[in-house]
Amino acid sequence: MLPPNDNEGFAVPEQLPLYLKGREIFRLTKEIVSLIDEENEILSSLKEYMLLDASFLTVKVVGAEAADLYDLRMENATLIRKAAQDLLSHCHSLEMFGFKEVHYFQLLRDAVEEYRLLFVDWVQGFDPWNYVTDRWGLFNPPGIQPHDTEEDDF
Repeated sequence: MLPPNDNEGFAVPEQLPLYLKGREIFRLTKEIVSLIDEENEILSSLKEYMLLDASFLTVKVVGAEAADLYDLRMENATLIRKAAQDLLSHCHSLEMFGFKEVHYFQLLRDAVEEYRLLFVDWVQGFDPWNYVTDRWGLFNPPGIQPHDTEEDDF
């Protein structure tokens, strides 16, 4: 799916369904963690991690759209995936440490699943031939090796 464009042809990531779903998840996460008792240090520290992870679901989309290069987009996509998975893991941690409002977690799980489906479509739209060689070898398009560099790549 191509991102919406502004009048000058530049992508407007804030209008992407993925970005919008990420904002929804952030607001939902913020509501859930507002129920945490601030006196409980463990739960309060999890609150900060959850808000950070939820914020990555929008911030890294903007970073990927601005970068445009395949390797940088894939790097941001990897961070998004990790943040989404960590966000759900923190729900289990909250429950283990006594958070009582666990019935709200299903709302978050459902929203993250919707986000995941949008994410898959978004990543499929990356142009693998708009790249610079990732010399670390993690985010090269299929068939490009880390040693396949030209003098200008340095």
